[in-house]
Amino acid sequence: MAIGDRAIEVSGLTVDVGPKRLLSDISFVARAGEVTGLIGPNGAGKSTLLAALSGDIKPTQGVVSVAGLDPSRADARTMARRRAVLLQDVQVAFEFLVRDVVAMGRRPWRGTVDSSVDELIVDAALDATGSTTLAVRDIVTLSGGERARVALSRVLAQQTPVVLLDEPTAAMDIRHQEQVLSLMQQIAHRVGTAVVIVLHDLDAAAAYCDHIVCLSNGRIAADGSVDSVYTDEILSSVYDWPIEVVRSADNDISVRPRRRDPPAAVAQLLSAYQSTLPFTRAKSLGSIHQE
Repeated sequence: MAIGDRAIEVSGLTVDVGPKRLLSDISFVARAGEVTGLIGPNGAGKSTLLAALSGDIKPTQGVVSVAGLDPSRADARTMARRRAVLLQDVQVAFEFLVRDVVAMGRRPWRGTVDSSVDELIVDAALDATGSTTLAVRDIVTLSGGERARVALSRVLAQQTPVVLLDEPTAAMDIRHQEQVLSLMQQIAHRVGTAVVIVLHDLDAAAAYCDHIVCLSNGRIAADGSVDSVYTDEILSSVYDWPIEVVRSADNDISVRPRRRDPPAAVAQLLSAYQSTLPFTRAKSLGSIHQE
């Protein structure tokens, strides 16, 4: 797949789960060599869209093509060679060594290359995410951020033309967030991988994504370049909060939510707290005692 090719094509995608419609008439293209960011408020449908792209959810209607295949119809091994997926919730219940978890990413390619090549790729994936020192630890002993880095290493070891990531940096400190997002940008731009990434950090999405798909209530509210999607009007409408988009002299983009008084419901709750809590703050040492 060459840079610029249509790695993912979605047309008229609708997803229903029981009586609930989660996605409605979604259409967009993600290209090889680009990072496509999925943004939008909680419940907008971002994770559902990623699940439809990965083949974990079958569409009610519409067409999805990932690296030339319909993910809901292709067999698991074939899809595992075309797309790698990092879910939002990274949970491992068994005491695997970290290196063994990352090596699981090589399973779709088992028997197609020399085993020494597999070892080299696992080493490189661990090193790329700063996880080499964790290799011989049980994964259940790791922090949330460390597990997220190991899970990303597994995805990288899978070596697919399409990578789907759901909030990969949510549990990471700021240094590892920046390193991981920069890594995924370089993999897209230099290798030609199509990266689709769900992000809540709008500043990070602006800095590292080439293409933005903004979802709201299960529909696409905006689709295009960062410049075209990041406007005060679009973001304020989608997030139902006044937002100012600030552009620096170097055309760096940052997003500033405007401060305002809390909604009336919050004021009512605070008033109820003040009238019903069974304690007061003592004058000495700022301690709290029961009345």
